[in-house]
Amino acid sequence: MSFTIYRPGTAGEPSLAERMGYKKTDKLLMIHADDIGMCHSVNMATIEAMEKGVVSSAAIMVPCPWFPEIAEYCRKNPNADYGLHLTLTSEWRNYRWTPLQSRQQAPGLYDKEGFIHRSVEDTVKYASADEVEREMRLQVARALEFGIKPSHIDSHMGTLFMGKFYPRYVKVGKDTGIMPMILSPTPERMKEGKEVFGLDFETAYNLTKKQNFVHLDILKEDAYGDTLATRRAHYYDAFRKLQPGVVTEFICHLSMDDQEIRNITGNWLARYNEYLIMTDPKTRDLIDSLGIKLFGYRDLQKLAFKPV
Repeated sequence: MSFTIYRPGTAGEPSLAERMGYKKTDKLLMIHADDIGMCHSVNMATIEAMEKGVVSSAAIMVPCPWFPEIAEYCRKNPNADYGLHLTLTSEWRNYRWTPLQSRQQAPGLYDKEGFIHRSVEDTVKYASADEVEREMRLQVARALEFGIKPSHIDSHMGTLFMGKFYPRYVKVGKDTGIMPMILSPTPERMKEGKEVFGLDFETAYNLTKKQNFVHLDILKEDAYGDTLATRRAHYYDAFRKLQPGVVTEFICHLSMDDQEIRNITGNWLARYNEYLIMTDPKTRDLIDSLGIKLFGYRDLQKLAFKPV
């Protein structure tokens, strides 16, 4: 089987940017917020960053305690760009959640404390692909029952990109008609797929390409900097380095600065700093000055599963 690394606008095919109706010279950026529904602080920060800031898409954790709050917001704002952050881990020390399946239905999803496993490694070790697929479908169904109209699905902590689960993740997206976040095979992703996720990226990419899935060009997941200034510098430098014709998604994690988030996670300050950056008018001014066009999964949704 021959395999060519996809490059925007090559191989005789229109690039993703062109399929979206943009020019080859346009710089396209999605700023995507994870972990919505985790707690009230995250919900409020993300809503503000989407309504008044530069965050253009977000994803909801259905099993989490504050899911009903964000579901209510989505019912009142049906066109807001919220997807589902399918959740197969519960990582915080004293703030936990359970699967939607019972222990009797899916024993492999539960740890000894009665919650979803804290780590990706333990979920892979103990949970079966069948248990994980049922859980994904239940989370989608619950979101729909609560009136959410998901723009996409993706994976909390990348659990569903593990080779053991990835085919089921893609299948759930296809079966439900909700576009899954999947990536084009850059050399870095090819290496990571094999070494970290145990995923044969070549086979996976060719399969989804034949089925006309949408593949993001670039995904940036890690922000750096222990202070507001250094984290801001990291983001602004990354914005300046965006390449024309390349469709890029940045993942961020937002929260307010309050007692709730401080009690949940030790990285609350990084989340609050990202909220400050994504709601700062200077960030919008920089994006506009660089000619960057923001988009969301609602835009990509129009292309999902359609022939190239």
